[in-house]
Amino acid sequence: MTTQTSSRLVRVYDQGKIVWAIVEDETVYRLEGSPYTNGMRSTPLGTPATLKLLPPVCPTKIVCVGRNYVAHAAEHGAEVPAEPLLFLKPPSSVIGPEDAIVIPALSQRVEHEAELAVVIGKRCRNVAPEEAWDYVLGVTCGNDVTARDLQRKDGQWTRSKGFDTFCPIGPWIVTGLRETDIADLSVVCRVNGKVRQEGRTSQMVFSPTTLIAYAAAVMTLEPGDVLLTGTPAGVGILTPGDVVEVEIEGIGVLRNPVR
Repeated sequence: MTTQTSSRLVRVYDQGKIVWAIVEDETVYRLEGSPYTNGMRSTPLGTPATLKLLPPVCPTKIVCVGRNYVAHAAEHGAEVPAEPLLFLKPPSSVIGPEDAIVIPALSQRVEHEAELAVVIGKRCRNVAPEEAWDYVLGVTCGNDVTARDLQRKDGQWTRSKGFDTFCPIGPWIVTGLRETDIADLSVVCRVNGKVRQEGRTSQMVFSPTTLIAYAAAVMTLEPGDVLLTGTPAGVGILTPGDVVEVEIEGIGVLRNPVR
């Protein structure tokens, strides 16, 4: 659940330019500056329903973790790793709410993976897990779309995870949260209104702060970078015409059509 001091950050167009904005009640206000530099609220722009919400962040990289839920590892006949299993998605895979996931001609089996996404707020390198949350801007919903047939064929995951449109993020970043606020949230994926995945963040093998510290021991995490924290059991196929929704309790609903 969110705290009383939480805010919802979005990116939208204002007079043809991409700007940061904050959602208060149902009004979207432009931010002067950025949330990384304590931008100040400015003029109202509209409502979330009347504005085109862009991906709420523009990362230099998306750091992902595999098999971070025991039941998901089991459904693929895989063991839970002794240490976090990290991989990357390219920034070119990012799309926002209501943008279409495009099924590539190279794959015959594209699947959804609903995930809690953590957004880094300041440069992070070599931090202890107990300090890691100090580097977090907020959290949002993510979908680690995967070409499962290519993942199994290749033996490593770059191609299967890296197609354009394979990283929906949004609809906004919820800020002002404590680590305890996200410790036991419902993670649900629906396809055409039917529940496919249902888990809780408390079921993660490795916590978000453990993952941040583990990744930051290897690479510098920059403001705006995204950490996808793994998916519960129930992943399944997406086909053209589907509508997939990722809902994180207290955070929001990320909705994307498939074509």
